[in-house]
Amino acid sequence: MHDLSIRHHCGLFGVFGHEDAVFLTHLGLYALQHRGQESAGIVSTDGERMARHASLGLVNEVFNKRNLETIRNPTAIGHVRYSTTGSCTDSNAQPLLFSFAGGQVAVAHNGNLINAALLRRKYEQVGHIYQTTSDTEVIIHLLAKPAHQELKYPLNHVLNHLQGAYSLLMLFPDRMVGVRDPLGFRPLCLGRLRNGAPVVSSETKAFDMIDAQYERDIEPGEIVTITKDGIATRNFGGPDDGRGAACIFEQVYFADPSSLVFGDNVHLARAAMGRALAREAAVEADLVVPIPTCAQCAATGYACESGIRYGRAFTTSHYAGRSFIMPTQTARDMAVKMKLTVIRESVAGQRLVVVEDSVVRGTTTRGKIGALRQAGAKEIHLRVASPPIRHPCFFGIDFPDQHELIAHERSVDQIRDYLGVDSLHYLSLEGMLSCVKMPPEKYCTACFSGEYPLSVDEPVEKFGMDRGQLRMFT
Repeated sequence: MHDLSIRHHCGLFGVFGHEDAVFLTHLGLYALQHRGQESAGIVSTDGERMARHASLGLVNEVFNKRNLETIRNPTAIGHVRYSTTGSCTDSNAQPLLFSFAGGQVAVAHNGNLINAALLRRKYEQVGHIYQTTSDTEVIIHLLAKPAHQELKYPLNHVLNHLQGAYSLLMLFPDRMVGVRDPLGFRPLCLGRLRNGAPVVSSETKAFDMIDAQYERDIEPGEIVTITKDGIATRNFGGPDDGRGAACIFEQVYFADPSSLVFGDNVHLARAAMGRALAREAAVEADLVVPIPTCAQCAATGYACESGIRYGRAFTTSHYAGRSFIMPTQTARDMAVKMKLTVIRESVAGQRLVVVEDSVVRGTTTRGKIGALRQAGAKEIHLRVASPPIRHPCFFGIDFPDQHELIAHERSVDQIRDYLGVDSLHYLSLEGMLSCVKMPPEKYCTACFSGEYPLSVDEPVEKFGMDRGQLRMFT
């Protein structure tokens, strides 16, 4: 069970040129629901006019047969959101849809723009009126600028103004466009349905949902434009030193285990992290158990490598609700207890290796360790399949303030004592990076290492735009 302070980012999905594009996009968003649970939306086009339905809630709460029928068109893009900039309101639900002198455009965004406040302030000073408090809207204002529209490739110019993490899915009346930022922070991939219709998704799991075939990742710094005439690609920028910034936390926690992300199957990468953890931190024990559900892959790898029997310590309820939206800490703690129940007979008298994918604040992990103690566990050895998280993320993961991170200014021994375990070991940074295919310089590990791929001179406040506190960035 992951700490309550971690939030997912967002999920993008789109289908071009299929009579059931809206229905298929709806299914794709179901497959990506793990990436965001605050809001969901779909924008579609018939080639001339565009239609939108978006609201707060889960996919099955936002859409029904009636409202899907009202936006039925042969091309559609969709979005599930967890906000990393801007509040949880209907106005911030994506895809955003706007009209400007060049026509209509819809934008769905996964990531975080670290210079959004600066850009917004510049445009407000010359009279632009913003309708949302999301960083995504600055993209539309840049695109609508008359001087940009006069360029041969306006979008290229707009993207080169942006700093930070962004995978984008954009819809115009006659075309769909997929974009990844030059460092490739967030995943975005291209596939096809059996009839040849192109599809775009944050994760390949959504392709499996609609029986589409994965073709390739959209490359960092690439613009993929899909029209009735086919697919065209062009590059708009990127570092010339071979660097990248693929978020390693996709592999550790965010992405679905069935997905192919950054060239790796997520389950296999996590299982490899578990095996590496067993090699780094062997211990005598009777049972390897995950704190579900994300740590199951790593726990399987740990058990396989160590030869210690894999077991189950908790049952999981799928009906307890979403604890992170509850109004008080007491209510959130009770929701966690409702979600996870210890199987006493499984753990009583046992020496346990408890596997976690990561530990952020530590409050949830501490509570589960305490429950195992009460159930009679003889020993508890906590093994974490990633390094200590000591630094905040500015690129699309809603980590809390640095001072709320359990590993901030604490030694491993101090964390061990706080959590109440007999021993504690984190997977090393080198061990984690050895479990994925790309070379280390292609990943962003800033939350672990403190080495940021882009300079962030001032922390981004999630609700800064809501309060009108538009900080200046360089």
